[in-house]
Amino acid sequence: MATRVSNFSDLIQRVTASCLLYPLSRGRDAREDLEDRTEYEDAEVQQFGEEYGDEEEEYKVWEEKKKLVSVEKVREMEVLMGEVFEVVSAVKRAYVGLQEAHCPWDSEKMSAADIAVVTELRRLVSLKDKFRRRFIGAGKGESLGLVSLRDAVAPYEAAIDELKKEVKAKEVEVENLKEKLHNVTTTSTYSGKKGRFHSFHSKRKVSCCQGQVAETPAPELFEETMNQVKETCKSFTALLLSFMRSAHWDIAAAVRSIEAATNPNAIEDRTSAIVGAHHAKYVLESYVCRKIFHGFDNETFYMDGSLSSLLNPEQFRRDCFSQFRDMKAMDPAELLGILPTCQFGKFCSKKYLSIVHSKMEESLFGDLEQRRLIMAGNHPRTEFYGEFLSLAKAVWLLHLLAFALKPAPCHFQATGGTEFHPQYMESVIKFSGGVPVGSVVGFPVSPGFELGNGSVIKARVYLVQRA
Repeated sequence: MATRVSNFSDLIQRVTASCLLYPLSRGRDAREDLEDRTEYEDAEVQQFGEEYGDEEEEYKVWEEKKKLVSVEKVREMEVLMGEVFEVVSAVKRAYVGLQEAHCPWDSEKMSAADIAVVTELRRLVSLKDKFRRRFIGAGKGESLGLVSLRDAVAPYEAAIDELKKEVKAKEVEVENLKEKLHNVTTTSTYSGKKGRFHSFHSKRKVSCCQGQVAETPAPELFEETMNQVKETCKSFTALLLSFMRSAHWDIAAAVRSIEAATNPNAIEDRTSAIVGAHHAKYVLESYVCRKIFHGFDNETFYMDGSLSSLLNPEQFRRDCFSQFRDMKAMDPAELLGILPTCQFGKFCSKKYLSIVHSKMEESLFGDLEQRRLIMAGNHPRTEFYGEFLSLAKAVWLLHLLAFALKPAPCHFQATGGTEFHPQYMESVIKFSGGVPVGSVVGFPVSPGFELGNGSVIKARVYLVQRA
């Protein structure tokens, strides 16, 4: 009995709790409440159906747009690939033109074909960039820009690397040349060649003899250097005359031609500059001296427009004498082998081309090979050119010394038809009883100089009797 009462009490508690938790609406029964809940759920279902239908429509529109965009991209790609094939064909045609310009060689066609090939390759690169931007760059704009920038910079980086390699190679070459120049200078300085520029006529004791170089420029040193110029000029002239005879030249005709060019006033002055065959060497020597001393009064022989002697005369004098000391003991061929385009090299090229014109060289040697080498900036190692270099070096040293002296020597030259002045002239022909009365200058052989200490280096002349 007690157990039944307990169960009943539990049942009452459950019902009471249920009523408290879910109270019934006032004035409405359970049926009405159920109907309201059903209507609410139907409205939610209807709203969800409408939203789902809208999303389905949007998806269909997006799919259609996607198809249209894909078709447009395909068309653009087809057009782009057509341009690529067209440019590749143009590159092939340009390359064929480049090959045709090689054989036979045509520099103008080569240049035009090279420009055409580069132009077409650039077009090809631009098409590649266009493809990347249009078809690969979607969503990758930043990385694509970096790739394009890297591609654009890559050729310049490669060129910079090549230039760096060339600079290193040039630096190594310069160091080797400096070392070689030092060795040549040292060897020449201590070679023990005594009296290289010793005078054969002056009795003055000069500080440059016995292989020594004076500490300061002096008139005596200038006289000794001028004597060296005379000796080297005689040696070169003798070699030139021997080549003319070997080539079966008409020496008398050559002498008349050179004499007429040297002394154009001979007819007006009524001089009889009739040179014998054994005196032809003096005419050639006159011709060579006239050519090689042309421009001597200018600080660069008119090779450029330098005005250093006027702007900074003291420094220029020191520089000239320093160059004189450095170069005096050097072999000119060795020097030009190291520095072929230095100022002295340019002087040698200019004077050689002036003295030995193309027709003369072709007649003497059978070709123009030496001339082509010299015009290209080189200096051939031949006997004839080596003899000319000795003369050119002597004149170059004399020129440096002239601009190192203060005051500078006064350069003068006799003219054909003038009277003989023993104070300023000396005859290349020795007369047993002295110079005959009435002798005049037939033609000048070498120039003279009046030095700052009052001494005179006489001009050498070829004398003839006035008609």
